[in-house]
Amino acid sequence: MSGTEKTEKTKKMKNPVTGGKPGTAGRPVGRPRRLDPEVMVATARRIVEEEGVAALSMRRVAKELGSTPMALYHYVRDKDELLMLTLSGTAAAFPRPELPEDPRERLVAVAAHMHDIIGRIPWVLDILALGELTDRNALWMVEEIIDCALACGLSPARSVRAYRTIWSYVYGDLVFRRAAARRAENPSRREFFPEMVTGKDRAELPRLAEIKDRWREYAADYETVEELDAIVDGLLRRGTRGAKG
Repeated sequence: MSGTEKTEKTKKMKNPVTGGKPGTAGRPVGRPRRLDPEVMVATARRIVEEEGVAALSMRRVAKELGSTPMALYHYVRDKDELLMLTLSGTAAAFPRPELPEDPRERLVAVAAHMHDIIGRIPWVLDILALGELTDRNALWMVEEIIDCALACGLSPARSVRAYRTIWSYVYGDLVFRRAAARRAENPSRREFFPEMVTGKDRAELPRLAEIKDRWREYAADYETVEELDAIVDGLLRRGTRGAKG
């Protein structure tokens, strides 16, 4: 048999890898390995928990799963949808508390519960900061706050505004607490507030200069539920006064 005939015979033989289909030797041709959506989401969540939202990308998740970014797009439209899935189930992991019947007390209790559970999973703050992403299992708290506000006499518009005010407080307070904890873990030589206020600022900032040495003492005596109660009190008083007017 001539060399040419051997070559032609080899071409006709089925490739044990590709099943006779043309392709690169040693590399399967066809659909990529099927991914497990739960493993994909768990991988994304681990990256966010350990390194933050900025470290998450479709490429990074695909690499850790031994796949390709295009394979991930069979399951999620984009990074935002993947982030939404990482949130899924986080709220459901915390049992709903016993809530009082009185709508005003109930409103405060739900807001306090919201603050508590997000405080236990601070990585969620980074995802919520991106906008309208949320965990569907957490919507019962929004429903409760709106329902309680309506039951207390607020209009639908003021009820929505009340929710936004409460959420702004919860989110802002948790961001502040996390920043303070981070600074405590990694002390810096740089002077932060209130230490940056000195006697030289007394003329311009007399009140701050006067209390800055006791600022942390005063701030430590701070109860979230009491502050939420005061916020709700003001929102309801303003809203019902406006309705009566």
